[in-house]
Amino acid sequence: MIKTNDVCKVVETSEGALVILEGITLEINQGESVAIVGASGSGKTTLLSLLAGLDSPSEGTIVLGGDQDITMMSEAQRAKLRGEMVGFVFQTFQLLSSLTALENVMLPGELRSDPQAEDNAKKLLDRVGLGHRLQHYPRQLSGGEQQRVAIARAFASNPKILFADEPTGNLDAKTGAKIIDLLFDLNADFGTTLVLVTHDARLASRCERSILIEAGQLVSEVLETSAATA
Repeated sequence: MIKTNDVCKVVETSEGALVILEGITLEINQGESVAIVGASGSGKTTLLSLLAGLDSPSEGTIVLGGDQDITMMSEAQRAKLRGEMVGFVFQTFQLLSSLTALENVMLPGELRSDPQAEDNAKKLLDRVGLGHRLQHYPRQLSGGEQQRVAIARAFASNPKILFADEPTGNLDAKTGAKIIDLLFDLNADFGTTLVLVTHDARLASRCERSILIEAGQLVSEVLETSAATA
């Protein structure tokens, strides 16, 4: 589902070239859940952005879905591919403040001209426990409620791959635990490949595998036995 070969990311600064990622080679199978972990500044969010096609590597190749080499695509081509097979959940929710909860979740379907966009959005919001908040705007929702809307929106496109960047980072422990349960319940139902960046040990332990990044390099991969045997 996701395969990288010798991926590097280098940016130019006033002090010269800064290596953010170097020699990242990995493979993530269809339906697998994988946590990318590491200290702040290790390059894990950059890696997630590259895997999702939001950024381009300086060197190396990234293939999605078995045959889609996104490193050979234009930004327009990558955007089209993201719309067809990728969903996102961000730490900062990234909801559109001018749209209601229902309208935010409808958006992926509307962009695809899906006649069932509204019905599907209502079903997803009901599934995440917000069927009574359809017409509320993000400013009228708590942080946990906003993240539930964001999760519903991510699954509204029926993605083959879901990328999540610190999905519990702005939430208290109790709310974060509920979001973790919701994310994995929906992921299991949809059979989505899940790749997430997190500092949350509870969240990482729910994944089948963890990838540790240190100073821009992949240093280890750990099978999470608790998740694998659950």
